[in-house]
Amino acid sequence: MVTVEDVRRLCSTLPRSSEHLIRDRVKFRVGRIVYVAFSRDETIMGFGFPKEEREALVAAEPEKFLMPGQSDLRYNWVLARLAALEEPEMRELVVEAWRMCVPKKVYADYASRL
Repeated sequence: MVTVEDVRRLCSTLPRSSEHLIRDRVKFRVGRIVYVAFSRDETIMGFGFPKEEREALVAAEPEKFLMPGQSDLRYNWVLARLAALEEPEMRELVVEAWRMCVPKKVYADYASRL
């Protein structure tokens, strides 16, 4: 099971990433763009994800992934149950969400160091 601490450790290594507490919710941003956010009880993680692919993701694993609320459908966003995620999958989802927010050069530099 993945925890907020696991995500925090990963996000702290991503260039231009910063952590914020907004309305009692932990969020990670690049500039003003939120790429990962947690529910107040820290059981659900929202993350950046292409709109055109999220229905297929949720349909493939509905016990793990959820559609965002009605007000967030306009954003590139999807939700995941933390208890259902494994560490490697979380890492991939978070890094991809972060990648959507940073310039290509920043991601290329980060990827070259892996």
